[in-house]
This record gives sequence, structure tokens and C-alpha cells, in this order.
Amino acid sequence: MSSSLKLKKRDYGAEPDKTKLVIAGIRHQLLLLFRRRHRLFPLVSAVSGCLLLFLFSFSILSPPPLIHLEPNLHPNAPFRVPENGGRTDRKLWSSRLSNLYSACSNATDSFQVTEKRTQTNRYLLIATSGGLNQQRTGIIDAVVAAYILNATLVVPKLDQKSYWKDTSNFEEIFDIDWFISHLSKDVKIIKELPKEEQSRISSSLQSIRVPRKCTPSCYLQRVLPILNKKHVVQLSKFDYRLSNALDTELQKLRCRVNYHAVRYTESINRMGQLLVDRMRNKAKHFVALHLRFEPDMLAFSGCYYGGGQKERLELGAMRRRWKTLHTANPDKERRHGRCPLTPEEIGLMLRGLGFGKEVHLYVASGKVYGGEDTLAPLRALFPNIHTKETLTSKKELAPFANFSSRMAALDFIVCDESDAFVTNNNGNMARILAGRRRYLGHKVTIRPNAKKLDEVFTNRNNMTWDDFSSKVRRYQKGFMGEPDEMKPGAGEFHENPASCICRTSEARRVKEKAKHDLNEEEHDSSEYSDIGNVPIASASRSDLESW
Repeated sequence: MSSSLKLKKRDYGAEPDKTKLVIAGIRHQLLLLFRRRHRLFPLVSAVSGCLLLFLFSFSILSPPPLIHLEPNLHPNAPFRVPENGGRTDRKLWSSRLSNLYSACSNATDSFQVTEKRTQTNRYLLIATSGGLNQQRTGIIDAVVAAYILNATLVVPKLDQKSYWKDTSNFEEIFDIDWFISHLSKDVKIIKELPKEEQSRISSSLQSIRVPRKCTPSCYLQRVLPILNKKHVVQLSKFDYRLSNALDTELQKLRCRVNYHAVRYTESINRMGQLLVDRMRNKAKHFVALHLRFEPDMLAFSGCYYGGGQKERLELGAMRRRWKTLHTANPDKERRHGRCPLTPEEIGLMLRGLGFGKEVHLYVASGKVYGGEDTLAPLRALFPNIHTKETLTSKKELAPFANFSSRMAALDFIVCDESDAFVTNNNGNMARILAGRRRYLGHKVTIRPNAKKLDEVFTNRNNMTWDDFSSKVRRYQKGFMGEPDEMKPGAGEFHENPASCICRTSEARRVKEKAKHDLNEEEHDSSEYSDIGNVPIASASRSDLESW
């Protein structure tokens, strides 16, 4: 077997009208045939020409796969993908700094508890929106909104009318009793409105939609007056309706909800753990990939993935469903890093970071556009690919299979428990898991630096593998889930819960030691620094100052 793979790039340019060319050629040869039918040689020539044109038309009109991999046997080929990642376990699967940080979301003495705040005649109803992880953000922020309004929160209602058409209720996804009891000192939560309130509002429920990123003062101005008058208010389409910037006590409340109070039902947790155990039985460590490459996702992105006119027509038709979307410029979207990475690009990035062919990969995804043809390059790089469907029997998966949120919950558990998590997008699940993995120990979490990586992917056939992998590692610095990668307040709070992560007393000492080592020692480029999975040579003095 060859120890390397060669990648064939597709032509991303405009395609000529090949059908007309072929038809014109065949017509011309047939005319020659009829005009010179009394001569043998022209007959043979015409027939041969027709056959050649037919074969040529078949080859150019057949749609090629999105990407193709073939063994590279040429020893001097410039871009040769090795099977071995060339990294040690320590550098791949963990950070030396993770033990210097700890979760710290407990309330301080200044935080007012439930019995001192909650007004008995204020009830807040919440209607969440979107898929499971988007709804999760709504549930988290609903608790904080209830605290701000001194209101009793009725367990949020899940979205059953969106694209996913999942009929599951809150208690079928989440442990409702744990949710209520764990937050009992923070916010009063009940399963349903008291009967007297239900009968009073049966025909006059006040439903409003607050603006995105509504601040605490926004809630007090827009919602509290109605709540005082009506006693019951429903907030609709509740997703990302609370400001990203809150005071530390409210941010810590967010963390207590997200990382401690919101947990899945026993049946979902049991199946999720079974999937994790079966991955562990296959390998000591494994990577989980959250792959968003569904047709609607790609259409919404406005990007082009090399599928020719067929792709342009199919995704273009889907994109027109969103009437508010502007006409996309695929090249501009890709240059600005707004395009989800393809399965091939994810595979190349992982190999460039040091993950070898032997690594086991769990893939959490929906229906992939292009099917197995699209996944083939990733499978060639990482043959040990698993999904929840391949790890279980149909009977085991049956209680979850017809419910998109329950299936998404299973993927969430496996991704959360993985040794390294990687995503090709920056969607809700990717952001929530990134924040969760930071909070629970800074486990390796790889977010593609798509804007920088596009340049490397585009020009890869003009460089050696060593150049390619060196650039991948350099550009991924700051995108690997290391402590303090993101400044406090940067990104969504669910992705970067800085207010809930504290340094230990040892952290400063290690920082000073890293500065000393940088001044006193010379390191080989293969050595990795204390500020993350990046070469010491690229760890500048400014990096240490900002750490």
C-alpha cells in the first residue's frame, strides 16, 4: 500500500455548453457518411469519428464526484499526504495548561436567592425556537430573564413547528425534575401554570418578542410593566434574546444552568454513554467531528463546492426559499472564511495537525450533500469512521430514530465526551460544545480558522506536505481550545464562558517560567510551548504577555 495520497483538484471555473458541441460534431460526421457512402474509407472514418465523439461526450457529460483521492506512487510529487500524523499523544489529546484552570460558577454572597426575590404574581412563559442546541440557549437565558424580572418561570416549551418537526416535550429530552430542583435557590420554576391562572388567560395570553441581545434594563422596560399588569407573559421565538454582556453574577447563573441544571433524560444519557463506551472499546482516544454539510446548510451559506452546474442549480433553488438572503458571491464568502469546510478539508486539516490514519473518528452529521462521494476523501484519510447508526443496532436506536432532537442529543453526548472535538462550522452545537469543553477542563476543541486555511487549501498543490502542515499548525494557533485563546467578552458567552473559569495559583508561576524558557533556551521546531499546541518558535513575547 502506498504511504501517501495525491489529491486531484476539480476545475472550479465556468463550464462551456458541451452538449451542443457534441451534437454538432455527430451531425457533421453523419453528413459526411451520406455524401460519401460509395467510398469505403470515408465510411470507416465517419463511423470511427462518431464513436470517438460519443465516448468523448460520455466522459465530459458524466458528473464527476465532488473530490477524488487516488494513491500517489510518484516519489517526487510535491504534495504527498502521509498516513502517519507524526505527533505524540500528549500533544494531540491534551493541554499541559488545563490543570491550571477550574470552573467557578457558584453564586457569591451578594447574589440574592429565590425566597428574597420572586414575586408570587408574576409568571414567565417561554417559547423556544430552532433546533435542539438553539433551544438550549433559549432555556439557559430564560432562567436568567426570570431572575431579572423576579418572576416564576414555567418550564420552557420546545419548538415543535420548525424545520425539524420534532414533537418532543421538555421532559422527553431533559431531566425536568433535576432542572427545577437544581435551580431552586436561584429561580422558582414550575412545570405548568396554576389552574386559576390558566383559566384567566385562556383567551388573552399576552405574547411578545423582545429584541435580540436584550439587556436587563431592556427587560425591565419592555416586559416588566406588562408582567405587573397581566401577571402572565409569554416571550416567543426565544433564542439569543438576552445580551451577551451581563454582570458576573448573571453570567455565573448562565453557567449553572448550562453546565449543571440542563441535563438529558436517563434514557438519552444511557444510550449516549453506550455509544461512548463502544468508541472507547475501539481506541484509547477518539476524535468527534460535528459535520454540517446538509444541502440546506450549504445553500444558506451561499458557497460553491465544486459540483458544477448541478450543484449551482440545486443549491440555488434552495437558497431562494430564504427571501431575505442577498445574492451570494461564493468566492468572497470563501475568502472571508464563511464557508463550512468540506469533509476533505477537515481530513487534511486533521492530518496536518498530526492525527494519523489509525485515529478513530466519530461523525455527527445529518444528510451529507453528495452522500458517500462527498465523504470518500475523508474516509480515505481516516478509514476508521463511525456514527451512531454503525455503532448500534436498529433495535437499540429505535426509541430515538424518529426524533431529531433526541438523535442530536446522542451526538452531543459523544462529542462532549470525545478526546478531541472538531467542527467544520460555527453553528449552535459547535459554539455550545466549545464553551462546555472549556468550562469542564479545556479539552481539545478544534475550530477551523477558515479564513486563513482557505489560502492553504487553494494552493496546496504548489507546496510540499511539510509546508502545508506547518502552515495549518501555525494558522490553527488560537483555535485549539487552549486556555485564554479568546479574550473575555469575545464571541458568544455560550462559546466563551470566561466569567466562569478561574486560574489556579499555579497559573502565574507557569506563565513566568514560560517567559524564562523563551529567553534562556533554544527549542527545536517540533517542541511545543506551554501556551498551547503551537511550536515554541512561533510563541512570541506578545503571546506570553496576552496569556
